[in-house]
Amino acid sequence: MSQKKTAVVVCPGRGSYNRPELGYITQQLANDGPFRQQLNEFDALRGELGLPTVTELDTAASFSSGLHLKAENAAALIFAAGLADFSQINRDKYDIVAITGNSMGWYTALGCAGVWQGGQSMQLVTSMAQLTAGAAGAQFIYPILNSDWQPDIDKQARLAEQLYLHQGALFMSIAYGGYAVLAGTQSAVQQAMQALPPCDERFPLLLPGHAAFHSPLMQPAADQALASFAEALFATPQLPLVDGRGVIWPRQLSQAAALKAYTLGQQVCDTFYFSRAVQVAVKEFAPEHLILLGPGSGLGGAVAQSLIAINWQGLNSKQDFSAAQQADMPFVLSMGLPEQRQLVI
Repeated sequence: MSQKKTAVVVCPGRGSYNRPELGYITQQLANDGPFRQQLNEFDALRGELGLPTVTELDTAASFSSGLHLKAENAAALIFAAGLADFSQINRDKYDIVAITGNSMGWYTALGCAGVWQGGQSMQLVTSMAQLTAGAAGAQFIYPILNSDWQPDIDKQARLAEQLYLHQGALFMSIAYGGYAVLAGTQSAVQQAMQALPPCDERFPLLLPGHAAFHSPLMQPAADQALASFAEALFATPQLPLVDGRGVIWPRQLSQAAALKAYTLGQQVCDTFYFSRAVQVAVKEFAPEHLILLGPGSGLGGAVAQSLIAINWQGLNSKQDFSAAQQADMPFVLSMGLPEQRQLVI
């Protein structure tokens, strides 16, 4: 039998289940697959909470922004889809050496690593979505690289200027590869978006239904979460985790109290450095592949940009990355892309 390849798994954030992803979970999941029982538990718990089940949402006749993008529904779909994909990774082919994720992807990473378990994991995901979505502010995204995925000093300076002008009201929310996600009060976000020059016919782009995630404006939500959920809901990780600071949580050694404090407190209110998480994961674990979980395949660009920033395996530009991905076994394998998914399951 051929030797296993080492892989780091990367989990996507809140914006990854959209119209093209409708049916993603049901289409990918075998009836007798290992995740089926867990999905039944998730559905039962959501039913008890008086919320649409994951299966109902995923098998809806059509995509509804009002339904599918509602915080507690989007979070449930993304969490379930990520765990479903994780359950289908062929462990005879891949030795998973670490897990990381972007923003809400940290919750999926906790589920994959066995920190959050059973129906209670869905309770946590649903409740955190409700708590944070009900908080103040807004979030928008703006590029900080040029079209070749090299640093754009002008864009970076303009963003820095807006952060300076709106101190205490506008914050760096997520460092997401070639993009900065900024969060703040409605007023600060609106003023910053008007001040930044439009580019690529899309940016600055307001993220619909998003509050000021990963900023101090989330402190009331974090306080409520820390008071609401017991330390006992956090089990010892069965796989190493890399968090939104780039800090490694070792398997079998990490403490429940510290995981709870970080997950429900610090990462809710502080900048999530996704780029750093990816960079630490590849440098510390030296995987032969990165496996990106679904739903969707939107993580690929930000992951590639994070690798280019540290010249990983000689990658220096968008063209370099595109060329490398033409290999029979690309370094980055996205389960949201059917042809790459076949190389993983």
